[in-house]
Amino acid sequence: MQDDLFPAASCLQFSIELGEIETNLQRVQAFLEAQPPVPGTLVVLPEIWATGFDYPRTEELGQRTSEILAWMQETSKKGGFFLAGSLTNPTLEAPRPFNTLFLIGPEGMLGSVSKLHLFRFWQEDNHYAAGKTAPLLASPYGVIGGLVCYDLRFPEVARRQIFAGARLLIVSAQWPLSRLDHWQTLLRARAIENQCYIVACNGCGTTGTMEMAGHSMIIGPDGQILAQAGQDPTLITSPLDAAVVDRQRNRFFPAGERAWTGQDKEKIVSLDRLQDELLRISRHGCRFSLVTGNFSRFEADQVEQLEQARSQADGLVVGVLHNGDALPGSESQAQKARILAALGCVDFVVSYTKAEQTQLEQLFDQPIHPTL
Repeated sequence: MQDDLFPAASCLQFSIELGEIETNLQRVQAFLEAQPPVPGTLVVLPEIWATGFDYPRTEELGQRTSEILAWMQETSKKGGFFLAGSLTNPTLEAPRPFNTLFLIGPEGMLGSVSKLHLFRFWQEDNHYAAGKTAPLLASPYGVIGGLVCYDLRFPEVARRQIFAGARLLIVSAQWPLSRLDHWQTLLRARAIENQCYIVACNGCGTTGTMEMAGHSMIIGPDGQILAQAGQDPTLITSPLDAAVVDRQRNRFFPAGERAWTGQDKEKIVSLDRLQDELLRISRHGCRFSLVTGNFSRFEADQVEQLEQARSQADGLVVGVLHNGDALPGSESQAQKARILAALGCVDFVVSYTKAEQTQLEQLFDQPIHPTL
């Protein structure tokens, strides 16, 4: 590892032609030839930059991702710089492809991270599968964090990546002009709260029927805007300096101050309390999964099933069936509930009887998972 940061970073902002892979590759190539990046530079591209969100052809266009990645590697090797941007990523892990941010260097693939939060408002969840984790991207210049567009609105994702060692976050996006002020504000917020460099590349112009905001930005760890594009196609660049991050973080570093504020036992609620909680939370459109069981023999595979149930909704309720057992040495209802409440995937734990099962299940419009 040469240093903690790339010597410089660029955003290659351009107008994406929907479904026109050759046209989009040519536009990127033209910029890179007109303004060749200095070797070692990290060049970030917009979200789904090679195809745009051509929903009817998502699967078809995704089949060409391997050749696009090969083009990225060849281009990177020839110029000695690094390329990053998201692409449709077909997978056998899910019924739909991922929206994956790839990092490519002169030696090949360095890492990838798939978009965690799909933008339901644009029906992205009907065409893509959500990623499950946000791993760091390894490079010769240290590890970096990656966000894909809507992930920018979830500060906990960036915070986890920073705590894990990232000093630079890259953002690949297609952010609309109608929410330009959100884009600018959120990017500066992520830089300030995490004391890291942000390199955020957005699309510009009109893609399909949507006008993109442009205004790609490179931001320092103190929130200072080091380079910013307008609404036209362009390539912006700024040097990066690890010493600037060190100076900022040596004063104070909120991302490293991890006070434990959780009181997991507060997740344990009565059936009436649960009903009130879900009514209040569901006003925002949040969806909850329900898993029930007596959990008399709680094992690791059951934890995985709970995690799977949580991944299919915005929250998870675990119902512990009260069967009236009072055998010597058996786990009490309270003990079972307390252990379940300590799991990170669980939001609420409620004890119920057979007579209350229907009342419990009527609180959920999500599919109820099999009893464990």
